[in-house]
Amino acid sequence: MPLSHYACANCGFWQLYFTSPPDCPVCTDVRNDLPQDGWRFLPEAEVAASHSGKMREIAPGLWAFTTTPSLGLAGTGWLSVRNDGNIAFEAAPYYSPEMLHQLRALGGVRFLSASHAHGYGALFQLQREFTPEVVAIQREDLSMTKAFRVNAPFDDRLELAPGYTLHHVGGHYDGQAALHDAADRRFFCGDMFKIDQDPAGVSQAVSSHKAFHKDIPLTHAELRRYREVIAPLEFDTVLTPFEFAPEVSRSVALAVLDEALARPPGVKRIAL
Repeated sequence: MPLSHYACANCGFWQLYFTSPPDCPVCTDVRNDLPQDGWRFLPEAEVAASHSGKMREIAPGLWAFTTTPSLGLAGTGWLSVRNDGNIAFEAAPYYSPEMLHQLRALGGVRFLSASHAHGYGALFQLQREFTPEVVAIQREDLSMTKAFRVNAPFDDRLELAPGYTLHHVGGHYDGQAALHDAADRRFFCGDMFKIDQDPAGVSQAVSSHKAFHKDIPLTHAELRRYREVIAPLEFDTVLTPFEFAPEVSRSVALAVLDEALARPPGVKRIAL
């Protein structure tokens, strides 16, 4: 029986399976909610027939790819356009032919990575279409990568490309990683932070969670690990799998962590 890709209708996580998968490892985990109406898995052909997407350059050399209508957690795929090969970090839930055409026009994908399972999206499509020479995932997250093939697992740190470094941060997921873009002073933080934004996309508040849907806080040890990674880095902008936040700099991120470390564990949204 041939293997096919299926997306969870609840969270959008893709699995490679013989037939419809028995369940979804993202939804059965404490960090996400179970579907109230039971499992439903969408074959790739069904997603392709019902979804398109949008792409826009939100800063010089930085493109955002999103899927419409929203699929699952509705994340964003980021593309950093570089002369020596483009970097895709996180992925849109699905890439339509028009989105893949735009990616090809921009030079394709040479380096591919993501923070953790909530940001994987349709990474399998990018690997299938562009055969990137590096597909890097932190080793603690490898159990979630059945839908695509990792050829560069890493421990604490990996230079993905010159000026772009992956850091293992843990916390929200044991294998969560963040990507630091030194040249453009950007920090792709995964779900280290949740940024509350108004309808215009202006950041209003910052928080940090073990599980966002259930407001489960991080421990002090997990927060200290976040701080240890962030403190030596220079950045002016934070990008999560869902938000572009130029209002959140290194100093803001450290202040949020210091506030959380100064009190008992608990989720608190810190107004900007």
